[in-house]
Amino acid sequence: MAIVINLDVMLAKRKVKSKELAEAIGITEQNLSLIKTGKVRGMRLATLDAICRHLRCQPGDILEYREDDGDGKDGGRS
Repeated sequence: MAIVINLDVMLAKRKVKSKELAEAIGITEQNLSLIKTGKVRGMRLATLDAICRHLRCQPGDILEYREDDGDGKDGGRS
């Protein structure tokens, strides 16, 4: 996958628990877990805005673009 989600890093830096963030932004812990592990195909900008607002960060602190290494091991995602 070319987009890497570093939400767990920001949670650790801000000393915020997943449960606290999920409650604060109005999503379930299960959905937050899916976001953290990158198992989502998309995310609403409103959700990203709420995460950034609560963690006092920029979207680039959470989302990172990495070049694919071309080995075809992208889990079937394009």
